[in-house]
Amino acid sequence: MVGDTTGSRVILFDGECRLCNGAVAFIIHRDPHGQFRFSPFQSPKGRMLAEKAGLEDIAGGTLVLLEDGKSYFRSDAALRIARRLTGLWPLLYVFMIIPRPIRDLVYDCIAHRRYKWFGKKDSCMVPGRDIRDRFIE
Repeated sequence: MVGDTTGSRVILFDGECRLCNGAVAFIIHRDPHGQFRFSPFQSPKGRMLAEKAGLEDIAGGTLVLLEDGKSYFRSDAALRIARRLTGLWPLLYVFMIIPRPIRDLVYDCIAHRRYKWFGKKDSCMVPGRDIRDRFIE
């Protein structure tokens, strides 16, 4: 199943960003049923998925959710992901009522400063055995 994206929700993320890696760990911990699969933009498979979805121009600049043949970016992706997590996180989906330009302004403010605030890794994360099957190679 590794490498197969059929019927799954795939999250493309910046594998060198500490905030993004933390978000992936956060999602994995709150997704016990394994609804989400992950691929860093920097990986060959991540680049191929981004290209296939027509996302080469934004690769690495935002979180992307590929779901049901559609691509979601920025706050849309984050809120759609939160909606499927355990705990109270699905309640955040109520913020979808806020117009996208306003939500994305907040998202972009954080995204543009993520390296400054959280740092940058020299390489993409290497998933441990317990979560390796959640990553698309």
